Amino acid sequence: MKLHVPFVQLPVQFDAARLLAEVEALGPDRWIDHPQKFPGNYALPLISVHGDPASDAVAGPMRPTPALAECPYLMQVLHRLGAVWGRTRLMKLSGHAEVTPHTDLSYYWRERVRVHVPIRTKPNVRFFCGDADVNMAAGECWIFNTWLSHRVVNGDDDERIHLVADSVGSDPFWQLVRNGRAPGHGNFQDWRAEPVAPKSEATSDLMYESVNVPQVMTPWEIREHLMFLLSDVRPHPQIPVVRTVISRFAFAWQALWAQYGPDRRGWPDYRRALDEFRQQMTQAAAPLQLACGAQFMNGLRAGILDVALADRDQDFGARETRPLPRGAVASSQYDPEFDRPVFIVSSPRSGSTLLFETLTQARGLYTIGRESHALIEDMAALNPGLLGYASNRLPASAATPAVVRELRQRMWAELRDRDGAAPTGAPVRVLEKTPKNALRVPFLAEAFPQARFVYLYRDPRQTLSSMIEAWQSGRFRTYADLPGWKGLPWSMLLVPGWRELNGRSLQQIVAAQWEITTQTLLDDLSALPAGRCQVVHYDTFLANPADEVARLCKSLDLPWDRPLDMALPLSRYTVSEPAADKWRRHADLIDEVLPALQATRDRAEQFAGS
Repeated sequence: MKLHVPFVQLPVQFDAARLLAEVEALGPDRWIDHPQKFPGNYALPLISVHGDPASDAVAGPMRPTPALAECPYLMQVLHRLGAVWGRTRLMKLSGHAEVTPHTDLSYYWRERVRVHVPIRTKPNVRFFCGDADVNMAAGECWIFNTWLSHRVVNGDDDERIHLVADSVGSDPFWQLVRNGRAPGHGNFQDWRAEPVAPKSEATSDLMYESVNVPQVMTPWEIREHLMFLLSDVRPHPQIPVVRTVISRFAFAWQALWAQYGPDRRGWPDYRRALDEFRQQMTQAAAPLQLACGAQFMNGLRAGILDVALADRDQDFGARETRPLPRGAVASSQYDPEFDRPVFIVSSPRSGSTLLFETLTQARGLYTIGRESHALIEDMAALNPGLLGYASNRLPASAATPAVVRELRQRMWAELRDRDGAAPTGAPVRVLEKTPKNALRVPFLAEAFPQARFVYLYRDPRQTLSSMIEAWQSGRFRTYADLPGWKGLPWSMLLVPGWRELNGRSLQQIVAAQWEITTQTLLDDLSALPAGRCQVVHYDTFLANPADEVARLCKSLDLPWDRPLDMALPLSRYTVSEPAADKWRRHADLIDEVLPALQATRDRAEQFAGS
C-alpha cells in the first residue's frame, strides 16, 4: 500500500520473548525457502489460501494453517491489531543475508499494508524504504510504504525473525495507525507504545479474508486503479496519448459490464478488450515511469492487466492473427511483446555462459542480466520442490495462460540492454540462457510463440570433465537438500530419473546427466519447425569468435556493431581455464563411461553437423 510516509510505528509493544518461545516450539522442519529463493530467506506460513502451509498464493480464501493454532500469544497479537488478515507468515533472515530491493506493484498489495512485528532481531538489522531506514526493535509493530523500493539487510551474525502479516486493515486498525509515529515526519517526543501482555485465555475469533481477487474487475475498480497509476506517473509528453487510450478502454469495459456483468459468457469479449488495451499501452506507455522509479507498464500489468479477468486457466479459442514481422518463420504466431526471443540451450558445462556473455553485446538485444533460475522456479506452478522434485523438465502443457502471463511479466520487468537501459517500447529482442532450459524447450516454445533456439555443441569428453569439476567444486549446487539423495549435494540441472542414480559413482552420475539432457534436447529441437534452431560448435566459436558471432547474428537477424577480439575473456562461471586437452585430467573416469554414451554422441554429432 502507498503511504504518505516511509514508516509508521503503531502504538503497541508486544512480548518478543514470549513470541520467540512459541516460534522455537514450532521446530525447524516447518520453515521453507522463501518463494523468491532469496539466499538466506525462509518462511513459515501462518495464514494462507485454504490454510495450506505449502501455498504462497494470494487469490482465494485465507485461513489459518495448523502452525497458527500452536501459537496462542501470536494469535493474541493479531487479535489486538484488529484487522482482517490475509497472507501471514513468519519470515527468517539468516545472518548477513538480505532481502534485495523491490517494489510491491501487484494487485494484492495495492490495498494491503504489510505489518511487521520483530521477534528476534539486533540493532544492526536495517530496514530501508525509499530514502529512509529504521531498525525495528523486538516486539514493536510497524507498517511501511510498499509502493517505494524497499530492502532489508541483516548486518548481524544471528538470524532475524519477523511476523509479517498482510491486511486491508479495519476501523480499529486504522485508528492504531492514526495514533502511530512516523520517524522524521513530526514531533513524537511524548509518544508511547502500549504494552500488550500475554493472556491466559485463548483467542480464536480472528478475521480472515474470503474475497481478494476479482473474477471480472468492475469498471469502477478499473477506473480507480488507472487513475491511481496516472496520478503517480512522472511528467512526460506522452501522458495525453496514454490518457486517451485509457479513456477509450474504460468506456469499452463499462459497456461490456453493462452487457454481461461477471457472466462467463462475456469473458471472451473481456479478454479481447484487455488484450487490445495491453497492446496499445505497450506502445503508448513504454517511456512512462512511476514516481517510485518502476516502469508504468510494470504497474499496469501487475495491478490491472494480469488480474482484471480470471480466465487464467480457460482457453477461449485462438486469438486473432496478425502479419508476421520481418524474419519470422511461417509457423510462428505474432507476439506483440517478445520478437523472436533467443534461448541458448546445451548440455551442462558446454560453454553456454561464454556464448551468452558475448551475444549480450549485440545492439538492441535485452537480457535479465543473469540466468533465469529464480525467475522461473520462484513461480509456484513451476517450482520443483512444490512439484515433488520430479525434475527440471517442463512440457508444453505447463505453459498455462496464467503461468505464461506471469513469466513474461517477470521477464519484462528485469530486461536491460547492453548499456543497462530498460526497454522503451515493444516488441523487443531478448536473449536468455539457463542450463535447465535444455529440459524446457517445449514449454518455452509454447510460452514464447516466436522463440528461436541456439544449440551449443561441445565435445562430450570436454563437457563430462567440466561437469565432474563442477560437482567437485561445490559452486554449482542447485538442490543441496534433495529429498532422499545421498552423496555429494546435487549439482546443476535435475534430470528425469535422477533417483535411479543414487549410490552411483560421480562419473556415472554426470554421464547420465549429459545423456538424458542431450537425448531430451535433441528430441525437442528436432520437433521444432524448420528455421527455429541454429547450431554453434564450441571449438569453432572459441577458435574464431568474430566470424562465428557474425554468422550467428546474421542467421538470428541481430545487429552487431562492436569489434570482437580473437581471445575471449573467461566466463563468470569458469572453474579453471579452458584447454583442448583439459579433459584428460579426468581421462580415467571419462573412459569408464564413454563407451555407453556412443549412440547419443553419434546422434549429437550428426545433429550438429560434425
